[in-house]
Amino acid sequence: MTEQKKQLAIAVLVTWLLLVIFFMILARNLNLEIFFVLWLIGLLVIVELISPAFVRPSYLRYLRYIIAAGVIVFGVIVAQKVMEILAA
Repeated sequence: MTEQKKQLAIAVLVTWLLLVIFFMILARNLNLEIFFVLWLIGLLVIVELISPAFVRPSYLRYLRYIIAAGVIVFGVIVAQKVMEILAA
């Protein structure tokens, strides 16, 4: 993948995050957990769109580590929300 496509992917992810922040401010609900989940969704979509079919570049391997950490944090957030619901 060329350097231009990588920069385009970064620009799309930043645009997505700015839209998320804009709508969170518009709704007057700045929630870090919601922001994190929407960031993870955006990252997953971008990585799926930029990953080549038959080769695995080294930068994609590092992105997979970031995604794995994000999924673990997402699991922790979901577990906390379930515990809040069960405690109520």
